[in-house]
Amino acid sequence: MDRETSTSYYILERVLLDESAEPTSLPLSLLQHITNHFSLDNEIGRGGFAVVYKGMVGKGMVAVKKLSNTFVLHENKFHEEVRCLLNAKHKNIVRFLGYCAETQGKMQKFEGEDVMAEQRNWLLCFEYVCNGSLDTHITDATCGLNWRERYRIIKGITEGLVFLHERRILHLDLKPANILLDGHMVPKIADFGLSRRLGEDQTRVITENISGTLGYMAPEYMRSKQIAFTSDIYSLGVIIMEILTGPKLYLNEDDVRTV
Repeated sequence: MDRETSTSYYILERVLLDESAEPTSLPLSLLQHITNHFSLDNEIGRGGFAVVYKGMVGKGMVAVKKLSNTFVLHENKFHEEVRCLLNAKHKNIVRFLGYCAETQGKMQKFEGEDVMAEQRNWLLCFEYVCNGSLDTHITDATCGLNWRERYRIIKGITEGLVFLHERRILHLDLKPANILLDGHMVPKIADFGLSRRLGEDQTRVITENISGTLGYMAPEYMRSKQIAFTSDIYSLGVIIMEILTGPKLYLNEDDVRTV
């Protein structure tokens, strides 16, 4: 490791060990180092907009979310996700450790000519949550989690969501796949890629595009492109029903729908 990477490594290790520490800016070189250069062996999750890798930091583990297709994502979306995460410190929200936003020049062919193109590297670093996502644990009312565990999970998700709303943060993609469970089956809300933070005088916003997961989006959001705190409450209600009765089958349109 070079000096910058080495220094950042020890800073990240301190942040990981100290739950009161604030998230920090991290260089790309460090995140490459701890994930073995984003090797397939370290891949632990993949979606339409990102790949998640496990990384080793000292004796601990972290999860590194590497955004893909960044050339089609507006820079403000990444900034908004980071802003929401910086204000989301709670036992039922996955702990945010740091972020990387670096741009590099890369020579590429364009219409037969070599041109210098910008390559955006947008990454987020989180605590590693060992028991995976809630969707892999809920089956039906008679199998899988016992009733006490189901109650604790519902209570934890609700408390995490109340915390977000008190800070005027809308998650906008609550679903079992975005709820992680730690070694004690404590739920942690994750994936703030669609999140928005409302101003103090705002209670709802009209958005240009509809983004979310079919089956969990509120009807008024689908009809009028109106997002509000009730949008998350609707998603929470669907999750609670699935925890109690088992998952429902929804139309599969690459998981996330954007209109």
